[in-house]
Amino acid sequence: MHNISKRMFTAVVLIIMVSMLVAGCGSNNNTSTNGSASANNAGSSETPSTVDSKKDPVTLKFTYWGSPYEKAAMEAAVANFEKKYDYIKVNAQHIPADYETKLTAMVAGNEAPDIGYVRDFMALPLAEEGKLHNIFDFIDQDPELNKEDFLEQAFIYWAPEKSFGMYTAMESYGMFYNKELFKEAGVAELPTTADKALNWDQLIEIAKKLTLDKKGRNANDPNFDHNQIRQYGINFAANFVGYMPLVSSAGGDYISEDGQSFGLTQPESIDMIQKMSDLINVHHVAPSPAESKSIPAAAASIQSKQVAILMTGQWVLLDLGKSGVDFGIGIMPKIKYQVSSPGFGVASIFQSSKHPEEAYLFWKWLANPETSMDLHANGLWMPLMKKYYTDPEFIAKWADVKPAHPDGYKEAIMETGLNNFKKHPSAYVKNFVRIDSIVQPAIERTYFGKTTAEDAMKSIEQEVNALIQGRYDK
Repeated sequence: MHNISKRMFTAVVLIIMVSMLVAGCGSNNNTSTNGSASANNAGSSETPSTVDSKKDPVTLKFTYWGSPYEKAAMEAAVANFEKKYDYIKVNAQHIPADYETKLTAMVAGNEAPDIGYVRDFMALPLAEEGKLHNIFDFIDQDPELNKEDFLEQAFIYWAPEKSFGMYTAMESYGMFYNKELFKEAGVAELPTTADKALNWDQLIEIAKKLTLDKKGRNANDPNFDHNQIRQYGINFAANFVGYMPLVSSAGGDYISEDGQSFGLTQPESIDMIQKMSDLINVHHVAPSPAESKSIPAAAASIQSKQVAILMTGQWVLLDLGKSGVDFGIGIMPKIKYQVSSPGFGVASIFQSSKHPEEAYLFWKWLANPETSMDLHANGLWMPLMKKYYTDPEFIAKWADVKPAHPDGYKEAIMETGLNNFKKHPSAYVKNFVRIDSIVQPAIERTYFGKTTAEDAMKSIEQEVNALIQGRYDK
């Protein structure tokens, strides 16, 4: 019993450390090829009077995170589900903060939900321990739904043909910016198509023109005071969700292709991490992790004009669309390859559930964009089903809806996410939480200018290699 408790305590501590770093990235960032015809009715948002009301009543426990807006939309989705399946009651528990801590405690206390949101770095070890269902066991028996109805990249696998579910929604990275600041600086709007994507030097020059000190001098001015900056040209997350899309674009990786060694010591990885550090410490166009703490989060940083360009996931569109700010979208810069990355929240069914079939019905309901179209049309989510990317009628339901989807959205975000998708390492690196607890402090030392990327990564290489256990995707 002592050993089990110790392992659980260690897991909780590590998960909390990682979840604190990535809070919001898998949900809403502090706001928060055609499918088969059968998918048209799967989890339909239409609400016929009942579905076999003679069945015994069932209550499902469902846990999730999200902003107040997302909470309201989820409550509406639950209400519609209960109208269709009148014998199922969903006890939806909204957990806006400390989600991993509370879910871990539920699992340890044998009080896990029937179905719940789980971030990939927590879900993978839970699945290996037999605590999560293989979603294909349900889909393969479903006459209304096929695996092929969904985007393949939406599933996360812990073993061949074994997936604990899909992302709660598809997401894609891009650059989101304040158009007014671009006009004031005389900078052209960012490109939205892959053939015109910025290279790194072009991004630096744009960011310099958009970075201003308190006297209004930009970073190209010889009298520019980098200790008195009032407006940064660009900002990005200081952890793996910030650097990995660019490391991948440069041809690097978090772990080697064979899953046997640390990947951030590869020359491509080191060079890209150093380039990001130089944005902070050489070019002075991005805030350090410490300086970022005094800047409003996500959309508010653009609205308040403290940041001109925010490099993040498209979920920020929910808040940008509601903010009233005149904003634009740019495709991610291209180093060697065009790359975009997702969030990392997943909806999973727990093995401890006494009602797995009913939990699957609710899982299927959530996976259908029609049941939560407002969250898609207003910019928080991207659909999981293929037809919403290939059929103009279905694309128009969400990707053409303004103000959350301005001109260029489909090229910069939707098509890039569909065709140039690369999962975060939290979805494919085994033992990721323990490894990243060593990597992240080294990344921060680089961003604070205390060391070079090469020295930082090589100083932890031996310790990281000792923890590497392989890849889930190999």
